[in-house]
Amino acid sequence: MKNRIDACFEKLKAENKKALVTFITAGDPDMDTTEKCVLEMYKNGSDIIEIGVPFSDPIAEGATIQKASLRSLSGGTNLDKIFDLVRKLRTQTDKPMLLMMYINTIFKFGTAKFFELCKETQIDGVIVPDMPFEEREELEGEAEKNGIYTIFLVAPTSHERVKMIAEKSKGFLYVVSSLGVTGMRSEITTSFLRLSEMKTTALAVLVLEFQILSRQRKCPNMLMALSWEVLLLKLLRNTAKTLLNMLASLSSLFVRAWTTKHNNSKGSEKCISQSHIFMQKQDPDKIEVL
Repeated sequence: MKNRIDACFEKLKAENKKALVTFITAGDPDMDTTEKCVLEMYKNGSDIIEIGVPFSDPIAEGATIQKASLRSLSGGTNLDKIFDLVRKLRTQTDKPMLLMMYINTIFKFGTAKFFELCKETQIDGVIVPDMPFEEREELEGEAEKNGIYTIFLVAPTSHERVKMIAEKSKGFLYVVSSLGVTGMRSEITTSFLRLSEMKTTALAVLVLEFQILSRQRKCPNMLMALSWEVLLLKLLRNTAKTLLNMLASLSSLFVRAWTTKHNNSKGSEKCISQSHIFMQKQDPDKIEVL
């Protein structure tokens, strides 16, 4: 059976649409409310939902999610109750669901038992922000055994590691939009040019993470900026190809005019003809814009 995440993105691609992936902390303020919120999120446009597993020391989270986790834990939330929640949700929706959590929670619960329950309750993937890519074997074996995707993350500081991580990704690649912990920001200044280049190679589906500051904030603006960077990259490449073709044509005309006028000057003719041959050998499709 195809993973729901893959099926979701294939359907959206066929319809020329983007995915909306949303997050909620399980058990804040209680499980009944979480159940209702998840269903409302799907009803109002969410394609995939990340259910956050509360943790006592959420090092990647800002104040908002820290407080949500504290309220949830204070109410007695644990993994068994979260799996019970997912069972209830699965009787009401077949859309993709993921758990977002810290690796110690999985270790304490038992890695094999955890992924077996993920399979039983039909969780589609797991996001573990504090698991380094190079240590993915800690979970990957049990995850693959049970058909659960482990979603990898990249950040603005990942640089040359992006391609390596993307090639091993399943489901989608979680793109952290800015440095620091999660939380509200008045603006996002990260350049996504490197990720835009990676997107054109179709190595992985990219899901860009960001937070909403207020009701008035226009979230698509940042996504629009990413689209403009892709467009600019393509424009620069096409311009470079056009300029090279023009230069080669002008060089050809120049050589023909020169050799006609100076057909007795063999040394000069040879020198310029070699320059023309060099220009002809340049392949515009292999031009790189840095």
